[in-house]
Amino acid sequence: MADPTQILHALILGFVEGFTEFLPISSTGHLILAGQLLGFNGEKAKVFMIAIQLAAILAVVFEYRAKLGHVATTLGSEPASRRLAINLMAGFLPAAVLGFLFYKEIKGYLFNPIVVASALVIGGLLILWAERRKHIVSTPTVDDLDWRRALAVGFAQALAMVPGTSRSGATIIGGLFLGLSRKAAAEFSFFLAIPTMSAATAYDLYKNWHLFDAGDIPLFAIGGAASFASALFAVRTLIKFVSRHDYTLFAWYRIVFGGVVLATAYFGAVDWGVGA
Repeated sequence: MADPTQILHALILGFVEGFTEFLPISSTGHLILAGQLLGFNGEKAKVFMIAIQLAAILAVVFEYRAKLGHVATTLGSEPASRRLAINLMAGFLPAAVLGFLFYKEIKGYLFNPIVVASALVIGGLLILWAERRKHIVSTPTVDDLDWRRALAVGFAQALAMVPGTSRSGATIIGGLFLGLSRKAAAEFSFFLAIPTMSAATAYDLYKNWHLFDAGDIPLFAIGGAASFASALFAVRTLIKFVSRHDYTLFAWYRIVFGGVVLATAYFGAVDWGVGA
């Protein structure tokens, strides 16, 4: 039987993952910081944090099941469906190639709280810059996106291999720079998460399957359920939010949160450690 404390940690981390995965504030960064505070760290914890992303992916699939089902059944007959499929492949490619090439380096050197906090602050400043420049919309909906812009968004997504950068933040802000509307940028970020996160989860589990046994099933089930429920809430909330507001609030959250982590580490108020 799983330890009750571990179950509680799995529940907390599941909610953290779900709430933050599709917001431009870095789910991986928050998981690393939360895991460090909870003492839930090490190689096994890193893989658990990757694995519960699968439940967050399923939340997006569930929320957009009608559109995804329509695309899947009309690939041979509707140009818009083929275009979305091509765009997702183009957007997925950069992260897939770079992630495969630099997997060990990323896991070995970048998964620590100081890198996360620094990336949070830098990403927040970039969001402020993106929001304060004139935003000319040339791609109002996801269906208007072409493969060149999708590929460019994919390269922006690849920057999120640095923990704390935020996959959704990189894709959304990259989309804004490329002329996507806020809603189109958010929705393409959601769709692009499906192949990207599925591949990352599958590869990580394949590489580290030896770390798990049957006793981990309750941890996965509880963490996954919490991740699914909170991710579904976050996706619905973000779409409503960006229809009325910009991303400045998230930028300031990143800057303040990252700044607090760096300050507490510098003054020794919190032992964040050198590896999460």
